Amino acid sequence: MMTRRSWAVYGMLVVVWATLIGWQTAEHLRARKAYQNMLIDHGRAVSTTCGLLLRARSFFGVVTTERLEGALNELVASYTNELRSVELLNSAGDVVAAAGPPIEMPARSEFNGAVFWDGPIAILQNPIDLGTNMAQLVMPREEMRSLATNRLNADSNSPPSPSASMTGTNAPRRGGFFDWRRGERPSWITEQEYKTLIEKKGAHSFVLVMFTQPVRRAEDYDLWMRIIIALLGTAAVVGYGFGWRNWARTSELQLRLVRASEQNLHLKEMNLAAAGLAHETRNPLNIIRGMAQLISKVQDGSPEIRAKSLEIISETDRVTAQLNEFINYSRPREVRRAATDLNAVATEVARALNYDIEEKKIQLEVLVESVVIEADEQLLRQALFNLVLNAVQAVPAHGVIRIRASRRNNEEAFVEISDNGPGVPSEQRAEIFKPYFTTHEEGTGLGLAVVQQIVLAHGWEIECVPNDSAGALFRISHVKLKMKE
Repeated sequence: MMTRRSWAVYGMLVVVWATLIGWQTAEHLRARKAYQNMLIDHGRAVSTTCGLLLRARSFFGVVTTERLEGALNELVASYTNELRSVELLNSAGDVVAAAGPPIEMPARSEFNGAVFWDGPIAILQNPIDLGTNMAQLVMPREEMRSLATNRLNADSNSPPSPSASMTGTNAPRRGGFFDWRRGERPSWITEQEYKTLIEKKGAHSFVLVMFTQPVRRAEDYDLWMRIIIALLGTAAVVGYGFGWRNWARTSELQLRLVRASEQNLHLKEMNLAAAGLAHETRNPLNIIRGMAQLISKVQDGSPEIRAKSLEIISETDRVTAQLNEFINYSRPREVRRAATDLNAVATEVARALNYDIEEKKIQLEVLVESVVIEADEQLLRQALFNLVLNAVQAVPAHGVIRIRASRRNNEEAFVEISDNGPGVPSEQRAEIFKPYFTTHEEGTGLGLAVVQQIVLAHGWEIECVPNDSAGALFRISHVKLKMKE
């Protein structure tokens, strides 16, 4: 039965377990987010490196596609296990330079911020921080040479402007084809051409494809660690629950033992009182029996009075026998073990019951080996006497009773008492050893109970087993043999 305290303890354990599971789940999600942020930060660092490469390879705002892609391929090769592809996009999202396998860009709505997670890879799109307001042009070398050549031809065929000296538009350029002053467009590109090239060839953002395997490996490791912690915590909670249940049961059993001990003490006191009362009752019964005997011997008494006196004597003897059985059953069994010849005890029991055996013309067979056992001879004699007497009362005239005993092994022996009487029904074989259970009209129901007391006091076992032929078979087992010193 669950007590209120047990419900409180189990509820607390459930709360602790749920808290542990929730805590580990939250920590795993936090660690997972941290690992993803580490990958994003690493991607930003790679993007910054790409920006540095773009600035390093550019010459006054222009870098050739061949030169930039060569540097990007070297970068991808140096991050083999982390970086798969790099693409440089313009403001319209078109690729102006790339390294590694082509990137299939997902829809913008599928990006989680600036990151798209796709199983083993993650796509990062980072704007370029070039450290200047001037856009970087990325174009093939041949296209750049063609623009510069066309511009030189146009300048050589056009007459000088009258206001050239004031505006400085056609003034000599210190850098030949390029303007060495930062912050201005290249001198070999017109304003309109520059705006068009910025839209098509201007570097706007990097798209990186990063391998997520290191992140997944770290996430899996963290997940397994959290699972192990959760399992250990669960085992601890379950173990504590079982421990509490066992402790509660032990406490309950101890309380029951205390109550049983008190009840047993009370029953012992009642038993002693009942035994004393039975012992004291025998004295008045003996007086009644003696007076009935005197009345039955009166010479001038009527036959009816003599018959009644004999009935009083018979009933007094019956009650006295029951009182003796009760006193014998309630007596404490103190076993005093000694070397006992089993054959001699069985022969003595057969001799004691010789009158009853001859009266019913019963055949008694004593098949007992001469073995020496450790037993209280007086108690053993009483147990065998009760068993044989029970068989004598059960078998019909000219019946057969057999006492058999033999060694089972070098340490134990067994004793069997069998008969060819009506036997014991299978449903009653466990009940016949209980006090006051009897199948005989004149029985007291204490004979077999006394036998069981004696057997258990010796540490043996007794049982009523099915007989192969007919009748009852009582077997006493685990009888210790007396070892030779």
